[in-house]
Amino acid sequence: MHTLPEHGSCFVCGSANPHGMGVTWTADDQGRMHTTVTLNEAQQGPPGHVHGGASAALLDEVMGMVVWNAGYRVASVNLECEYRKPLPLGVELHVTGEIVERTGRAIRTRGVIALPDGTQAVIGRGIYVEAPQLFGGVESL
Repeated sequence: MHTLPEHGSCFVCGSANPHGMGVTWTADDQGRMHTTVTLNEAQQGPPGHVHGGASAALLDEVMGMVVWNAGYRVASVNLECEYRKPLPLGVELHVTGEIVERTGRAIRTRGVIALPDGTQAVIGRGIYVEAPQLFGGVESL
């Protein structure tokens, strides 16, 4: 397993963003992404719970990071979130992402945010399309 570098002012994984989530990503030997995160009132939606947009941002980031870590320079073109259980604030959440398949320029992914007991609370599916022209000069992870 290895830890990926943070991205400056990124809302999800940047240390330079005072409003960001401050997530650190780890890649395992199979290329899947992992993190644990405890969200707070800055990410609140319904009282005591995480905003759905914060959940979507976490899933977009984990699924995008798994694709970038595999060496593809992509942009998201589709993001689906299936909200199964509310995410409470102040508890350690487990976030994972993996590549499901690659077809032409499209890379399909799956991400999960799980509660401490392992319950899959939010499931994401994403489609990312290779678009290296958008990232001239951006270093690899």
